[in-house]
Amino acid sequence: MASPRTSLALLGAALTALTLGALTLHVPGADTVGSPLRANLFVGVLAVSVGVYLLAVRVALRHDLPASATRLVLALAVLLRLALLLQPPFLSSDIYRYVWDGQVQAAGINPYLYVPADPALAPLRDPDVFPLINRADYARTIYPPAAQAFFAIVGRMSAGVTGMKAAMLLCEGVAVLCLLALLARAGQPRVRILIYAWNPLVLWSFALDGHVDALAVGLLALALLARARHRDGLAGAILAGAVLVKFLPVVVAPAFIRGGRLWRPALAGLTVIVALYAPYLSAGAGVLGFLPAYGAEEGFDTGQGFWLLAGLSHLVTLPAAAARIYALAVAAGFAALSLWVATRKASKDEPGEVVLCRDAGLLAALATAAANPHYAWYYAWLALPACVAPNPAVIWLSAAPVLFYVDPFNERFVWPGLVFGPALILALRALLRRRRAL
Repeated sequence: MASPRTSLALLGAALTALTLGALTLHVPGADTVGSPLRANLFVGVLAVSVGVYLLAVRVALRHDLPASATRLVLALAVLLRLALLLQPPFLSSDIYRYVWDGQVQAAGINPYLYVPADPALAPLRDPDVFPLINRADYARTIYPPAAQAFFAIVGRMSAGVTGMKAAMLLCEGVAVLCLLALLARAGQPRVRILIYAWNPLVLWSFALDGHVDALAVGLLALALLARARHRDGLAGAILAGAVLVKFLPVVVAPAFIRGGRLWRPALAGLTVIVALYAPYLSAGAGVLGFLPAYGAEEGFDTGQGFWLLAGLSHLVTLPAAAARIYALAVAAGFAALSLWVATRKASKDEPGEVVLCRDAGLLAALATAAANPHYAWYYAWLALPACVAPNPAVIWLSAAPVLFYVDPFNERFVWPGLVFGPALILALRALLRRRRAL
């Protein structure tokens, strides 16, 4: 029988082969994988890579591995990211908007004022970026001020997609360093960095497509480390920055104020929010960009964008208020959970870093699952807290949404059920085990 380190090396080799094999399915020049058949094969390969990844996670969690295993994990993570960095993005075109927003700001223009196709921005159009911007003729930018500041900084150093992708990978590097520090503080094996570093959805979302979620991940990791070091004000300020990259990280705030640490992180966070919004307020209400219309585009106003309601709609005719009822129920449940997380006393037998990341992972996973966006990369951030506080349901949700790169049934229940169904089973299984232990 192979040793655990050998098994990990073999699984790493398999993950590498699958990643490179998936790349060969892309038709050069195609804005997606290529034909529907190629897209289906591509997602099939990614699904197998998720299986390999989960086996690797099992090895990392169940065996005492030498320090050389951590070096292997990090080396392979870097290699895979470099391989994807050099490829053009083809699973999403969002990065072209990032580059465009950076160039708009470099020209001294508020990015929230105009849609890319507006004649006022005609002098900025170029053949490499502008033609590939999605929603160019009707949507102002949706990205919050911290993301815009990042786009502006990167845009002054590089006007290309590869430069923006490289900047996102640097943010990932910050996240990995913070995770290694958190693992060391918690007394956990550093090889568990594999949970983030080898996650296939993380790889494709950030190294290939350069999604801005990588910036949010880097900031959230910094915030977790600051909170673990009892730098509450700093943690609140950095978390606010993460929220103004992608609004979703706000859901983990209760984990940061557990134990009554409220006023300092709240004041610091509010200060950062005001400071980041201030330069863009000339757009007035337009500073929210495309966000108000995004919910309608995703079907959240009718309820069809929610997995549970989409399933119920196959059985009964939903009332017009179904989406509002669902939103209120989720909000009430999440408020109760947030209050419990913020006020409960942690066990003295558990490292504070584990408790912090477990609470953050629970809040993040439940909020993301409740919103259930159909874009795969929205789930990649869940791998971050799972490194320090491994949870089967959270790890599954952080990787399995690679399936969302295709939608064979063109509806929001059956195919997504392949992700949410197992996640629910894993969560219930963990809950039952916890009750039995009590």
